[in-house]
Amino acid sequence: MILAPARARAPAHAHNRNAENGAPGGRALPTLTTMIARIWHGWTKRADAKTYEEMLRDEIFSSIATRKIDGYRGAELFIHEDGDEVEFVTLLRFDSMDAVKEFAGADTSKPVIFPKAEALITRMEPARHYRIAI
Repeated sequence: MILAPARARAPAHAHNRNAENGAPGGRALPTLTTMIARIWHGWTKRADAKTYEEMLRDEIFSSIATRKIDGYRGAELFIHEDGDEVEFVTLLRFDSMDAVKEFAGADTSKPVIFPKAEALITRMEPARHYRIAI
C-alpha cells in the first residue's frame, strides 16, 4: 500500500473555525489545504479476496503512483469480510477534482478497474468524492 506524507497544515494563525467549533480546550482547528477523497467499494468472493488484496497492494496502487499524476497523494485500502463476500474500500487522495479527472477521466464516478482485476470483482459501486474537512 502506498501512503502519502501527512497533509500540510496552514500556519497557526490561519483558522477556519471559531473556538466553539474547534478542537478541545477552545483551540481553533487550523485550515487544511483542500483535498479530495475518492472512495470506491467493490466485492469479491471470499476465495478471491487474498489474490485481489495482493494485486491491489503489489500492482495496482504502485501502478497508479508511477503514473505521476499531479495532485495524487496516495491510497488506503480497507477490507471487510462478510459471509461469502469480502468488501474492498479504496480511498485515494487528490489535491483537486482536476487531479481526479486526470486519474479517472471525464466521468469521475466511473470505477477505474484494471483488466486483471475484472475477473475477481463480483460487484461494485460508482466512485464517490468527498472534500476532506479535517
